[in-house]
Amino acid sequence: MRWTIKPKPKQEDIDFLANELQVDDLVAQLLLQRGITNFEEAKKFFRPQLSDLHDPFLMKDMDIAVTRIEEAIANNENILVYGDYDVDGTTAVALVSSYLQSYYPNVATYIPDRYDEGYGVSYKGIDFAEDNGFSLIIALDCGIKAIDKVAYAKEKGIDFIICDHHRPGKTLPNAVAVLDPKREDCTYPFDELCGCGVGFKLIQALGAHKGETIDDVFYCLDLVATAIGADIVPITGENRILSFYGLQVINQQSRPGFKAIIDQINKSELTITDVVFIIAPRINAAGRMKHGQHAVNLLTETDMLQASKFAAEIEKFNTDRRGLDQEITVAALNQIQKNKEEDRYTSVVFQEDWHKGVIGIVASRLMETYYRPTLVFTKSGEKLAASARSVKGFDVYNALEGCSECIEQFGGHKYAAGLTLLEEQYEVFKSKFEEVVRKTIDPVLLTPEITVDAIIELKDITPKLLRILKQFAPFGPGNMSPVFMAENLTDTGYGKTVGQEGAHLKLSVTQHDSHKINAIGFNLGHKLPLVTGRKPFNAVFSIDENEWQGNVSIQLKLKDIQ
Repeated sequence: MRWTIKPKPKQEDIDFLANELQVDDLVAQLLLQRGITNFEEAKKFFRPQLSDLHDPFLMKDMDIAVTRIEEAIANNENILVYGDYDVDGTTAVALVSSYLQSYYPNVATYIPDRYDEGYGVSYKGIDFAEDNGFSLIIALDCGIKAIDKVAYAKEKGIDFIICDHHRPGKTLPNAVAVLDPKREDCTYPFDELCGCGVGFKLIQALGAHKGETIDDVFYCLDLVATAIGADIVPITGENRILSFYGLQVINQQSRPGFKAIIDQINKSELTITDVVFIIAPRINAAGRMKHGQHAVNLLTETDMLQASKFAAEIEKFNTDRRGLDQEITVAALNQIQKNKEEDRYTSVVFQEDWHKGVIGIVASRLMETYYRPTLVFTKSGEKLAASARSVKGFDVYNALEGCSECIEQFGGHKYAAGLTLLEEQYEVFKSKFEEVVRKTIDPVLLTPEITVDAIIELKDITPKLLRILKQFAPFGPGNMSPVFMAENLTDTGYGKTVGQEGAHLKLSVTQHDSHKINAIGFNLGHKLPLVTGRKPFNAVFSIDENEWQGNVSIQLKLKDIQ
């Protein structure tokens, strides 16, 4: 692990903000590192307001999209709400379809089959629309590169409205409206919305035309917050506001689908981390193991009894998914070791019978092991399909662009992408990808980095500090949970490994023989020899609280020790 300490802001800036907010220097420093420099910005950070959401009509083509939907409703047309099979896509479909169905009946949903149709807009989906008399398709979390498919639909008299957040290619599809804040000609003030976020802006705009306010669509924010967390978009700007209030909806007035999942896991107050690691994998499991429509059914169900049945079904998909991804991860790691590929800059593996639904998870697991740009391929029909994951600071989308002559199609983000290619191109691609990455990556990025916000003394870790830090939530990219470093710590003699095969490290640490604090280090059990015999060590950690038998105490959540 590389420990990188963030530069400390100028002392005069810290003094000014500390004085203006009446907080101590450490809190002022953490806020300045997040770009917060005055009272007004701090107020917006700590007390996000729905009134600070941007006018949806600032998004390019929004007025055209709203006009076309209103026209479809006036003419009694059938509208098909189409979305990808992952969390962002299924939440977006649930959001837009249930909103439209609340006042217009001729609306149906369509999620492509991951195995039969693959990612995004499919010819099969367009044929379904034609066969069933749909004249308007609203595509969510996909479509920005579907130039041929949109043209095919147009020939059949079917219009498209695209709501996407992925990076467009050089040419946009010939749709009626293309809503994507990443369009170069779109001046919308915030371009980091997820697909469900773009869908939310669409229903916000439709509502505004009907005289509705944000309060009328507030109930939808649970879906938006879930997509924001699952899609790993920055939790800054509008995403912070949407996730802040979305978590309130999840915890206080949850829709039956979410309530059914939460009831199964027996947890009371969910954070954005819980949404990412508990809710999202279950919603994703439907599209991975069976079909994404199961997730839409769960998220739109209004009857609690039926929602509980759907949730139980999805729980089984998730259990099956876990077993599969562990099995394939072991096989993929063996393949890398057998081929003696540990010295490469990339990990690229392929087996034709690997389950397409879990290759993205497997790519993430390989990344955790070898920490380098990673692709996991499997057979998909006549072609090979892959999921790509990247290390912090390296743009895998750009790297794939550098290999485009070997690829049939690809799309995605800086850190996660998907692609298809012909099987005969696999070895060519594998060599080219290694070459492109080797030429363009800074080798230092191949060592995992922990970014430290501030150096702290144990005596300064107080219940008051923890209360303030909790108000920095929701955490995520752009606003990660603060990480601290403390020097010259010693274990009080109770250090031990806990958990299966002693995987985790449990300590009671002290500094200068005062201020004892308990600490837990998940997957750091192998570091026990560094702390035994009262050897001094440095640690990086976040500040957490531990609840045991009704007692709540502060504990350090260790990330690494040296």
